[in-house]
This record gives sequence, structure tokens and C-alpha cells, in this order.
Amino acid sequence: MEFMSVEEGLCVQCMHIGSYDDEPATVAMMHEFIEQQGYELDITDERLHHEIYLSDVRKVASEKLKTVIRHPIKEKED
Repeated sequence: MEFMSVEEGLCVQCMHIGSYDDEPATVAMMHEFIEQQGYELDITDERLHHEIYLSDVRKVASEKLKTVIRHPIKEKED
């Protein structure tokens, strides 16, 4: 574990509710939304995708797990 401060910048995020195995479908919807809004992913060495796990996997049923998924974005370059 590491404690750090991060300057997020422009991001898109979504609350995923359910199994970690089902996250790819949520991420696909996020990517579609990003495109529709005229943005593109901006994942670099400095701007990383990350997830915030709000549920304790040892105590919560997999279908009720809550995870914030966050992706950095930028305006689409033509």
C-alpha cells in the first residue's frame, strides 16, 4: 500500500455494481460515452486508470460489490 496525492485532471468515472468479472462491460460503456462526448482516453505513465473498491470482498456478495472505475480523458485530437 502506498499513500500518494494525485492531480487527476479531466476524467470519466462510473460506479460499477457487481462482480469484478463483469467490469469489462462497464468499461466498454465508459469508452463509448467518451467517444460520443468528443473525448479520448488519456492513459499515460503519468495519468493512470484506477479503481476504488468501496466494498469488502470478504463480506459482500459479488453481485453487490461497488467499485468506482476512473479513466483519464482529453479532448479528441483530429
